Amino acid sequence: MAISTGGGGDDTPMSEINTTPLVDVMLVLLIIFLIAVPVAIQTIQKLKIPVMVSAESKDKVENLLLTVSTTDSAGRSAGDPSFEGANLGGECRIYFNNITPVDSVELRDQAFKRLDAIVKRAGGPDALRDNPELVPQVHIRGDVNAPWRCVAGAIYNVQISGYPTVGFISTPVDPNA
Repeated sequence: MAISTGGGGDDTPMSEINTTPLVDVMLVLLIIFLIAVPVAIQTIQKLKIPVMVSAESKDKVENLLLTVSTTDSAGRSAGDPSFEGANLGGECRIYFNNITPVDSVELRDQAFKRLDAIVKRAGGPDALRDNPELVPQVHIRGDVNAPWRCVAGAIYNVQISGYPTVGFISTPVDPNA
């Protein structure tokens, strides 16, 4: 029996790279991707999103209504008569109770003051815990072209103010039409 030690009779290091483990790993990865990709594509194509009938919410006077939009390409706000529509690159505009324009700090302060007055009028936090129907909600009307950063900023500020429930107002569209 003879064993080869990788070279001639000299004590020189072996200069070849053993590629067998690399080829083995690559073949295993290829087989995994050949099996996994068609399965992933089939499940994504067959995804069905549930169609839900929206029920009109019971609007209470205590609910806070916010409108979120942006300035148009010329920098005009939604209240201006020559407003051309929200622009993705525009500055965020938030309207408190759908009327008064506010910035982030004013939104936080006014929302907190409003919620604090409602809690005091109801008899304190314990009274609201006993009757959750009295807890006011925030309803946001977001312009379809308003970027998410504007809507997320409004949500953040009202949640910091203490409102536990934030919802969105949309235009109902018949899915069968």
